[in-house]
Amino acid sequence: MPTRPSVILLHGIWMRAGVTARLAGRLSAAGFSVSRFDYASLRSPQHEHHQRLDALIASFDGTVHLVGHSLGGVVAVDYLQRGSAHAARVGRVVCLGSPLLGSTLARRLQRVRLDTLGLGHAREVLVDGLAPWSGPQQVGVIAGEVSFGLSLLLGRLPRPNDGTVAVAETRLPGISDHATVRASHTALLFSERAAALTVRFLRNGRFA
Repeated sequence: MPTRPSVILLHGIWMRAGVTARLAGRLSAAGFSVSRFDYASLRSPQHEHHQRLDALIASFDGTVHLVGHSLGGVVAVDYLQRGSAHAARVGRVVCLGSPLLGSTLARRLQRVRLDTLGLGHAREVLVDGLAPWSGPQQVGVIAGEVSFGLSLLLGRLPRPNDGTVAVAETRLPGISDHATVRASHTALLFSERAAALTVRFLRNGRFA
């Protein structure tokens, strides 16, 4: 019997792995073997996330794909950019609503000195964002276009946006493909369309 391709799901900030259950179920139904990576998004620094993710990837046989929502996608790409020991084992990466270029809302929290309280160690990557992608892995990004989220409290974002992350903040130079769906930031995890696009990219390296 053929081995089911492996996928690791990474949740976003202020969340735990349970929030990815619906997406995990859809990926599993599509033929993937899914593991959910749980991490302390505020309390632990990025290098600790990378070390734990590296150890998890090392425990699998063969290629492992990464799918991250919000901060989870940033952690996944940052992990690869740091040249971690088992990064070469990673196949494709899908980011859902991930502010790869940095977060406007995070920078607003920094200006009023609430970033340490509200973002914890996640501010290390959410304020400045990541360098352009130049690695061997294919990276696809899905962004939401329903403006309902933290921007209602922290101020407007450039349109289009998902209420927490602007679409422009997800367009990291060097990625393989980009798509948008009618979903708010959190709803990306429950969107049937976003799940279908994720499956397509993991299989083919393109959304189209």
